[in-house]
Amino acid sequence: MRLPRTLSPGAVGVTAALIALWAAICAMQWVSPVFLPSPAATGQALLAGLAHGELLHLSLGTIERMAYGWALASLAGIALGALIGTSPALRAWLTPTLELMRPLPASAIVPVAIALVGLSPAMVLIVITFGAVWPVLLATVHGFTSVEPRLHEVGRVLRLSRAAFIFKIGLPNALPDALAGMRLSLTVALILAIVGEMLAAQQGLGTAILHAARSFRAAELFAGVVLLGLIGLVSNALLSAAERVVLRWKHTP
Repeated sequence: MRLPRTLSPGAVGVTAALIALWAAICAMQWVSPVFLPSPAATGQALLAGLAHGELLHLSLGTIERMAYGWALASLAGIALGALIGTSPALRAWLTPTLELMRPLPASAIVPVAIALVGLSPAMVLIVITFGAVWPVLLATVHGFTSVEPRLHEVGRVLRLSRAAFIFKIGLPNALPDALAGMRLSLTVALILAIVGEMLAAQQGLGTAILHAARSFRAAELFAGVVLLGLIGLVSNALLSAAERVVLRWKHTP
């Protein structure tokens, strides 16, 4: 059985080397423990927070926001991407608008979202969805526009409706691109969930990390950062496994 790339010997070796370097810097006290705790202290804070503190509860809140925002972004991105990708007229009309909005950082719409819905969970969800929709949308559009021209001719010969063409021909062709966009979108959703929690003071890992930083609790701060990395690693691994299952027909001889 082939191991995921994140668990390959090379990847594990690089991670172990970075942790050893971190431990050596702490042992030689090049940086004060007030700002850089040792890996052991970070691990103890992480285990204590998960076992006896609120770290697990806060993590679940962050994961829930990330999942909701990512799901909305994925659905909207695939639906809009399918409509735009199958319509040359829509592409001509909307491409300038998409190119204008795509580079816009999600943090730029935070004041707008706050003005509309206030400092609330809905504001965080809006920011996550806005920032995470672009990878899925653009990848889906690319997948639909790259459909083999002869398949369009087949659809016309069979007199397929636009909806039938999307579901029977277009979507299977665009699915690999859309899933790749969804993987990137998941990372964006996690980042924006943390940023949104810090800005809107919502209960989650973002506020826990912010409070630990302000209180100079370095071990708890690094424990939160490590936990964020683990959440990203596990979520990406789960989505990669789902992608292999969904696209197993591509690898079937």
